[in-house]
Amino acid sequence: MFTTRDLILHDGRDLRRFSIAGRTQAFLACVATLTVAFSAYGVSQATADAIAVSGISAARSPEAQMADMRHQVMQMQADIAAAKEAARIHAARVEARQRLISAVLSGKGDPALLNQPLPDAPETSAMTDEVLAPLRRIESRQRAFAQQAIAAGQARFEQTSNHLRRLGLKPERFVSVGGMGGPYEPAGDDPEKSGADADAQFHELFLTWKKLDALEQTVISVPSLQPVDHVTLTSSFGVRSDPFRGTRAMHSGIDIPGPVGTPIYATADGIVSRAGRAGGYGNLIEINHGRGLATRYGHLSRILVQDNQQVHRGDVIGLMGSTGRSTGSHLHYEVRVDGRAVNPIPFLHTGEYLTAIQERRENAVGGPAHDE
Repeated sequence: MFTTRDLILHDGRDLRRFSIAGRTQAFLACVATLTVAFSAYGVSQATADAIAVSGISAARSPEAQMADMRHQVMQMQADIAAAKEAARIHAARVEARQRLISAVLSGKGDPALLNQPLPDAPETSAMTDEVLAPLRRIESRQRAFAQQAIAAGQARFEQTSNHLRRLGLKPERFVSVGGMGGPYEPAGDDPEKSGADADAQFHELFLTWKKLDALEQTVISVPSLQPVDHVTLTSSFGVRSDPFRGTRAMHSGIDIPGPVGTPIYATADGIVSRAGRAGGYGNLIEINHGRGLATRYGHLSRILVQDNQQVHRGDVIGLMGSTGRSTGSHLHYEVRVDGRAVNPIPFLHTGEYLTAIQERRENAVGGPAHDE
């Protein structure tokens, strides 16, 4: 293939003759072949690198492609399961909070049954965030309702407390207000803390209602019912002229006149601590209402209860009479706080409000408190 060749070139003026030996031709052919080969290799490498960078892979086997598809399906199923679980947990939180809001606003329900720990909010993904968006809007509205419920509960607590203070009774006697404090740290706007802030707000709502419920429950132990159907006074509480001696003497109760046999009612729930003769009281019934409160009913013609018997507000416990140190048929009625006699009149005047609280509670639970 490579023999000596003669070449004649005309440059426009002269003729020139060249000879190229076969060995020289073979050498030049090898150089050209190597140059083309290296160029092709460089192009192929550059193409492969470009494909790798762009994410385009070479054709894979059908088995590998099926494995990739199975992995993608499993990942999608896991994401869906996580979104469903997150939705279930958030729905449970929404329902629990709604029950608490309804209980506070209506006064119905048992705080102990609502004192259940809320499930922790799960970590979210893009799919989960999309699924939870409607529930989070509901939670946002619930937080606004919770704030209103806290204000309503605190207002009711303060109103009841004020009525008790008018009777000379401290609310702390019936419910522990509890201490609060700690260094002030302003709340930030970190969205990751919004869930914790909501939990704290609903915890405050629960504590507010529990405190209110405990206070209103004890109203039934406050003597608030009239001891007879029609109350008129022949003698009031305080210093008076003694009907037998005519000298100034302390009268520790009020005297309510009426015919012999007039029914006498327990003015609050309690336990009969004494039922029998007691000196100047004549036939006496004393009821312990708890928390340092007690009532006495004197000069009875008949006693219808016995020691250590449980009685309920409104129960007939005896009949009016004139036994003991008495000038005629009447009821001597006392209210005592920590063993000290206090004026019963404010209790009778406040009875309407306290009775309304008790009736509201009875309607909330579906029957009288003592039937529970």
